[in-house]
Amino acid sequence: MRPLLIFLALICVLPAAAFAGSADDNVKLVTAMIEAVNARDLDALDNYIAADVKRHCAATPGIHVTSLDEFKAFLETDFASVPDSKQTINIIFGGGDKVAVHATYAGTQKGPMGPFPPSGKQLSLPFLGILRIEDGKIAEMWVEWDNLSALMQLGHFPPPAPEGN
Repeated sequence: MRPLLIFLALICVLPAAAFAGSADDNVKLVTAMIEAVNARDLDALDNYIAADVKRHCAATPGIHVTSLDEFKAFLETDFASVPDSKQTINIIFGGGDKVAVHATYAGTQKGPMGPFPPSGKQLSLPFLGILRIEDGKIAEMWVEWDNLSALMQLGHFPPPAPEGN
């Protein structure tokens, strides 16, 4: 009876992360998700991302993602702006229920990007992400990059001088 009481006490005291997948499993999950994005296989994301995923990103303040469907719509908009985009993982590691990734997003802007018209210019932009895993799927993401660097590479900054000056 005593081992059962100890087990029950541990379940009540240990954080949920203690029962999450291993760090290696979580890294493989995030890597597979990035590979699916690069392959434009949005249906495969159902295997890697929770239906109620939350995405946090100060670099895109007007974009709110609170579901897998909204995340897919965000990606479709991105693919229309930069159809040849690819994410390359530079560093990735996991601990507990989190995975940290430093990657590079690269591609050519052939469609509008928010208020910015297509530039036809290439972009190579490092970004950072932290992803929280819950029940074997990505439940939350924090992603950040340098918008000013992106705008400069695409020729959108500094903005053109007004005509007549």
